[in-house]
Amino acid sequence: MRDRILDVRGEERAAVILAFCYFFCLLCGYYILRPLRDEMGIQGGVANLPWVFTGTLAAMLVAVPLYGWAAARFPRRRMLPAVYGFFLLNLLLFYGLFRAGVAPGFLARAFFIWVSVYNLFVVAVFWSFMVDLFAPEQGKRLFGFIAAGGSAGALTGPAITALLAAPLGTVNLLLASALFLLLATGCLLALLTWARAHPAAHAPGPQPGEHGLGGGVWGGLTELARSPYLLGICGYMLLYTTLSTFLYFQQARIVADSIAVSEQRTALFAAMDLAVNTLSLFGQVFVASRVLRRFGVAAALSVVPVLSMAGFAALGAWPLLAVVVTFQVLRRASDFAIARPAREVLFTVLDREAKYKAKSVTDTVVYRAGDAIGGWIFTGLRTLGAGIAGTAFIAIPLAALWLALSVMLGRRQEALSREPVGGDSSR
Repeated sequence: MRDRILDVRGEERAAVILAFCYFFCLLCGYYILRPLRDEMGIQGGVANLPWVFTGTLAAMLVAVPLYGWAAARFPRRRMLPAVYGFFLLNLLLFYGLFRAGVAPGFLARAFFIWVSVYNLFVVAVFWSFMVDLFAPEQGKRLFGFIAAGGSAGALTGPAITALLAAPLGTVNLLLASALFLLLATGCLLALLTWARAHPAAHAPGPQPGEHGLGGGVWGGLTELARSPYLLGICGYMLLYTTLSTFLYFQQARIVADSIAVSEQRTALFAAMDLAVNTLSLFGQVFVASRVLRRFGVAAALSVVPVLSMAGFAALGAWPLLAVVVTFQVLRRASDFAIARPAREVLFTVLDREAKYKAKSVTDTVVYRAGDAIGGWIFTGLRTLGAGIAGTAFIAIPLAALWLALSVMLGRRQEALSREPVGGDSSR
């Protein structure tokens, strides 16, 4: 039996609902923390942001080999819950330290870095599991709706922050975030149980069994080094994050210059998150799967690069608060609604080791490397005298390169999807 609106088939419904709830809880917990992180970034000084992003990259370089070690030795039914358990303990530790008032300045910067690592890592683990659970054809139909669970959570999280920050206190919101992470772990365990009961619904290829993936701690880097396709995905991610950081720094400077009151800046960030996630939810439910099935992965991947070219051109011509807010909202919403599901479909044609190890490298280390690169390039351009308009115009050719790579990757994914999954990922 098939759902005409969402194109979900009978045997998939339980897994899709669980995945939706899983992603809802994961992002709801994160978005409770996000407005606090962004305000801490401005309070720490916009000039210090490149160092904070570099610190985040350093933390990723420590975390990824530990994850690779665990993936090589433990089956996913043990490894994945352990990852979330580790971050849950971290949240409780930060709660205790904030309550105790330990080194508030240092703790604020450490928390900014930790949240930046946390949000990428838990989401990367989620999508690694999804691309392992579903076949390429299923991904095109289902990933948009599953991603909508995240957007629904991202709408709920800021609302919880707005409603409970005053009566509960900011520090106690960490406990609310921890609760949602615990619920997400429960959904993960239920999905693992479903997967064992429905092996036929898995993506083709070797089943996970009771053992780890094998290989070395740096198996993800090995996969990347020998695969032009994966290197192309890394290039896509680097361009995406570099340009995202350009826009983030431009936003931080324009907001800091335009709004002097901390509470008003926090409110603006929360309002932007609300707008982004409302648009994303609509796009994920009603647009993403239709674009992927009708126009293909290449078209879906190209949406944000095209929008970025137009947005940076507008920001270069009119470096105003209204322009940067509109550009940021539309860009993030388009990414979450269309480009992100398409980006995950790219991994459905790869073997299991690439889905867990190589994907964790691209989604964390490469992502944060792009942040660091973008931050230092932006700082260098500012040192040389480039203003908001100048840096915006410099971003346009990078966005054009990103567009070309998007088309190439989409066409390659379509070709690989017609070959057996789990084959040689070095193609």
